[in-house]
Amino acid sequence: MANWEMGLTRKGYADGLVELGRETDNVVVLDADLSQSTLTKFFAKENPERFFEMGIAEQGMVATAAGLSQMGFKPFVTSYAMFVAGRSWEIVRQQISYTNADLVVAGAHAGISVGKDGPTHQCVEDLALMRVLPNMQVIVPCDYWEMKKTVKYCGTHRGPFYFRMTREKSPIITTEDEKWEFGKAKVMKEGTDATIFSCGLAMHMALEAGEILEKEGINTRVVNMHTIKPIDHDAILSAANETGAILTAEEHSVMGGFGSAIAESLVQSGNPVPMKIMGLEDKYLESGDPVDLFAQANLTSACIAEGVKELLQKKMSKAV
Repeated sequence: MANWEMGLTRKGYADGLVELGRETDNVVVLDADLSQSTLTKFFAKENPERFFEMGIAEQGMVATAAGLSQMGFKPFVTSYAMFVAGRSWEIVRQQISYTNADLVVAGAHAGISVGKDGPTHQCVEDLALMRVLPNMQVIVPCDYWEMKKTVKYCGTHRGPFYFRMTREKSPIITTEDEKWEFGKAKVMKEGTDATIFSCGLAMHMALEAGEILEKEGINTRVVNMHTIKPIDHDAILSAANETGAILTAEEHSVMGGFGSAIAESLVQSGNPVPMKIMGLEDKYLESGDPVDLFAQANLTSACIAEGVKELLQKKMSKAV
């Protein structure tokens, strides 16, 4: 397997915010008593007059950010995904989505990789909650560099945006100079037998699964679909036409998230192919080490590779 350097996506968030603060005068950051954890403390240190510590009052923080956006500021609203996407969902809907507010909602510590914080903090519903909202644009960066580029993009383009980040270090699989384009998927590995679409922390496992399959003579395309909404319909249609089977892997519930978005696109394209959605099944996990939790969720590289082989059986059956 590749020997990737490790890095924090939330550090990419912090570094992107600091650069935005130096380049613009309208970016403001709001946090809910978690600046040490979300790393917004670095922006606060350089821009104390543009940082607002809102305390443990996420709904009020979101409402305040919506007001600031109406005054010409570009707010970045920051808290754990479970709180800013979950607890604050109605306020996000009424005062951000409905008004088409120009701001950014950043969900930290998303997914099961938050580990020992337990199921109360393992937010695996945020993509479903956010992508259903009109006007909301949804991004899931896969590593430090994608997160930093996402922050810079969102800070200089019209919102609203939602993106998520993880707590633990994860493999850095992209580079500083690599092109990142909002709304456009990126093929990370070419292939003709099947396609794995992934995003976020699961992305490096999708690439590892591609390596496993390659050793077994299975040529698998691996695609980084960092933008969930608007989704890249052309990339999905190309995968269906050119490889004939699609698997999705995400650190999110299998219902309503990334895989569901791809399935919706695929079905409505008029060319459905065998497909498998991998993620969190309809249950809560335990408090534990992230590696163990991914194994419990059957979301390891080996599990993804097995999922592709199951798909190929369906593909062959369909061809008969």
